[in-house]
Amino acid sequence: MSAPRYPALFQLNTRVRLAELGAALGRPATLDDLGEAELDRLAEDGFDLLWLLGVWQTGATARAVSASNPEWLAEYHRVLADFRESDVCGSCFAIQDYRVHADFGGDAALARLRERLQARGLRLILDFVPNHLAPDHRWVDAHPEFFVAGSEAQLAAEPNNYRRLETAGGERILAYGRDPYFAGWSDTLQLNYGQPALQEAMLGELRRIAGQCDGVRCDMAMLLLPEVFARTWGIAAAPFWPRATAAIHAERPGFLFLAEVYWDLEWTLQQQGFDYTYDKRLYDRLVAGQAGPVRDHLRAGLDFQDRLARFLENHDEPRAAATFAADRHRAAAAITFLGPGLRFFHQGQREGRRVRIPIHLGRGPAETPDAALAAFYDALLDCLKEPVMRDGHWQLLDADPAWAGNPSHDALIVFAWSGPGDRRRLVAVNYADHPSQAFVRLPWNDLAGRSWQLRDRLGPALYERDGSDLAAHGLYLDLPAWGCHAFEVREA
Repeated sequence: MSAPRYPALFQLNTRVRLAELGAALGRPATLDDLGEAELDRLAEDGFDLLWLLGVWQTGATARAVSASNPEWLAEYHRVLADFRESDVCGSCFAIQDYRVHADFGGDAALARLRERLQARGLRLILDFVPNHLAPDHRWVDAHPEFFVAGSEAQLAAEPNNYRRLETAGGERILAYGRDPYFAGWSDTLQLNYGQPALQEAMLGELRRIAGQCDGVRCDMAMLLLPEVFARTWGIAAAPFWPRATAAIHAERPGFLFLAEVYWDLEWTLQQQGFDYTYDKRLYDRLVAGQAGPVRDHLRAGLDFQDRLARFLENHDEPRAAATFAADRHRAAAAITFLGPGLRFFHQGQREGRRVRIPIHLGRGPAETPDAALAAFYDALLDCLKEPVMRDGHWQLLDADPAWAGNPSHDALIVFAWSGPGDRRRLVAVNYADHPSQAFVRLPWNDLAGRSWQLRDRLGPALYERDGSDLAAHGLYLDLPAWGCHAFEVREA
């Protein structure tokens, strides 16, 4: 079965989910304990991709950093009222080895899980963290030249960016992994992409990972761009991504590359072989709450938008239920997920969880599900299972003033889907804290002379409209504050 044009991805925090299962089972849980019913529900809900966050082996060195950082410790106590030191597992992005964590059942358990996913039509996504590794990775002793080295002067001037450590070859000063705008991640060491041998070694790791999954989510992918790497470290580096993505795509057709990327470098990485790139810009504009910038963002060409991964939360962002009030949450979700691109959902999002779990913790707090929000997400996911929403043609529509002197139309974001079997959908969202009215000209040229029914898939609304009136004047919309509809449009 071919992949849809607009797939849906579910992100699962492996450690947290296995901790939940282990608590229920009364013993440590592995990937084998992810039950058939849980996988069935992912498939039944229409997901195409499962991203297992944090499956790789981590070590004691990075965990010790996670357990001793005062700022992080304060956060752990805010998240878990009953926090205990054993809850600290260390960051899943401080990778000691690209093999499946022994606690999760190792590579064999992952292979068995992948087979179970494939039987349901689900593809497996795993992490690739190209910028840095854990301080106890084997390369620190075997290939210290693979890491960015520092001097005594740099260590003295920037103690948050460098550390001294003992290696098999003696004492060295090495840099923490970081981006150019923040202090280093003190549980990692920075890889040196100015070293051709390091690039070859990382391509080898990527090849090995690609044999265990169907795609990778690449952490902070823009940090490897030569201009970014040179700005951060003053080291010239050859491009890595074009060669790496081309090699894996050639060896494994259909393999998926998803980039975590910021700083308006999404298009750059798409041109370097990434199938999808994070759309943080849309998220930020939705958080800001102004419809105009959101609509402007949606005016970009589909050659760009089709390859954006759109989300309302993930492990890095605050929980959507804590960021958006309930009605605004629904409006933002309709814009985010009913448009084009990769639909990216996070564990706990549909249940309305409000506490973001730090990546250094292996356990999260118990939270009461939000039944109303869960019902909304059930309806939204049902919409996304429709062929027209997975493989149809999307277009943004203009909203015109409902009458002279009424500027509220500017708060409306309206778009249409057209697809196989004459399926038609119309999504209308009032992204404002006031009622809004507008006329919207529909994109279909065969409306006149027929009666049309508009049934809302997100609520109870049902309307019948005269096609000739629609063709002549457009569809009149009157939405309450933060109101949203996903209309199924069919002949009455």
